Amino acid sequence: MVQKRKTPERKCVVTNEMKPKKELIRVVRNKEGEVFVDSTGKKNGRGAYLTKNLQVINKAEKTGVLSRQLNATIDQTIYDELRRLVEDHNE
Repeated sequence: MVQKRKTPERKCVVTNEMKPKKELIRVVRNKEGEVFVDSTGKKNGRGAYLTKNLQVINKAEKTGVLSRQLNATIDQTIYDELRRLVEDHNE
């Protein structure tokens, strides 16, 4: 009997839904306090996950949920990069 590996799930900080990691984008703050989009999901640091969805990213930007989750200032370029990733993902 082959046991199917459990898909790692993470919670989207905006929708609070548990989703497979593959369906989420990870934003990371490292020890130096730099915030960046972690497309590999492997970088060290405090991570927050967002659903790959434009509405979710817009809402994250409006509500400032990422800066609360990561305890850091989120630069506009981060949101631009997230939107780009989502657009590429949806094509």
